[in-house]
Amino acid sequence: MLKFSKANAKLESLHDVPELDRWLLNGRKVYSLDLLSGWSCPFASACLSKVHETGEFSPSGNPRVKLKDGPNTEFRCFSASQEALLPNVYAKRKHNYDTLKGLKSFTCMTERLCADLPKKCGILRFHVGGDFFNADYFLAAIHTAKANPDRLFYAYTKSLKYWEEFSDHLDQIDNFVLTASRGGRDDDMINRDNLRESVVVFSEDEAYNRGLEIDHDDSHAAVPEWRNNSFALLVHGVQPKGSKAAEALKILKRDKVKHSYSRKKSLTLEKTMV
Repeated sequence: MLKFSKANAKLESLHDVPELDRWLLNGRKVYSLDLLSGWSCPFASACLSKVHETGEFSPSGNPRVKLKDGPNTEFRCFSASQEALLPNVYAKRKHNYDTLKGLKSFTCMTERLCADLPKKCGILRFHVGGDFFNADYFLAAIHTAKANPDRLFYAYTKSLKYWEEFSDHLDQIDNFVLTASRGGRDDDMINRDNLRESVVVFSEDEAYNRGLEIDHDDSHAAVPEWRNNSFALLVHGVQPKGSKAAEALKILKRDKVKHSYSRKKSLTLEKTMV
């Protein structure tokens, strides 16, 4: 059985977006389905980070883990940082990833997703952590949206080849909203296919110079009527010491610019290279 997560601080803000009211009638809520960051992101590059088990265990029985950045990492994946800091988050995402990987067809994945979708779910984000790790899973997400037309589904993705492969299916539904997440190995497809995108920026000025609005509450990603509008996201999460991303975070904090969407953990992560 898949384990869905209730909205974090950022996603909870979707309840205050008027354009999304129709999806949240009768007490329906926002959820996410999350997978292991990096491991489920076959096309990640600039944000690639993975949590590795060390083979040791904590006194409470949780596996000890170590966060490793990819060879081209420019800013660390905030959700990988969560997995390194929070054993329960790591365990839930690993469970979901292992469960879906173990299903051998998009039909089986679709059945699993539909059966486990929370009854009170009005809006589902695929994924706070993770991405569409193969074509079957991407197609299963589309069929899940088809089977639940009264619910809204949305996702950021670097799996642009699957988006292209199943574009005809996507054109048949209006309750599945996709955003190309720049920083992957297939970024050239964003311009070639004129895909709407999200770009991680290090300052408000950078977003302004790119002509992009900053999304602080995930509304730009979720609202179907805005599905053709690109936008920016301010860098956030725990960043490698001494990196440009870490320096940008210091300035954002100094200037008291909103850049974080959840409760902070005052822990340090060691940066190592894959």
